[in-house]
Amino acid sequence: MSRTVPKITPSISKDSSSGIAILPLQNGDHLTRAEFERRYDAMPNLKKAELIEEVVYMAPRVTISGHASPHLMLSGVVGTYRAATPGIVVADNGSVRLDLDNMPQPDIMAFIPGNQANIDADDYAAGAPDLIAEIAATSASYDLHDKLRVYRRSGVREYIVWRTLDKQFDYFALREGEYCPLSPAADGTFHSEIFPGLWLDTAALLAGDLAKALSHVQQGVASSDHSAFVATLKASH
Repeated sequence: MSRTVPKITPSISKDSSSGIAILPLQNGDHLTRAEFERRYDAMPNLKKAELIEEVVYMAPRVTISGHASPHLMLSGVVGTYRAATPGIVVADNGSVRLDLDNMPQPDIMAFIPGNQANIDADDYAAGAPDLIAEIAATSASYDLHDKLRVYRRSGVREYIVWRTLDKQFDYFALREGEYCPLSPAADGTFHSEIFPGLWLDTAALLAGDLAKALSHVQQGVASSDHSAFVATLKASH
């Protein structure tokens, strides 16, 4: 994800209850989360904006190979896992009330309700998702700097970054308050520790072979570990 400022024409709205003007979001604004939410709600045509450490980041136009296609493939893998795993929440581009200074909008998130995160009454995620995945351009992206620090501090237990221009994946697991690289299995795939059966074939994804990546996650959800996890989820509800 780039910090390029998108061309969005500012407009001033008014709060219907008070008549007070609501200023538009601008890239780089320093805001409280409450004010960020108020301004974001007043811009229905804005597709993506995030508050990271009280700073507003707004998404630029999205290229096919740099973001859109990788996003679809990774969503397909995680979505396939979700289809076989009732009792978890998986979302694409949903805003998260992480804390008072941060409201990111991760590309993909997954969580077990009541574990660290829940869904608020107004349908926003609140708290730290168990897993977050972001599509980034390079290691220079704020996904691997400011966001990483926020996710680590907030307790996001697994963090995946697909660096599309670098043609690399970073898969981090939270260990004693620090993000450590997760080691791949013997076959080169990554096996989530939080979501048993979520097997990520990063080599297939990097090669654009979605069929192979889907085949691996289907093997994962056919495993005994996944069956035991689903049974645990059912028993907890």
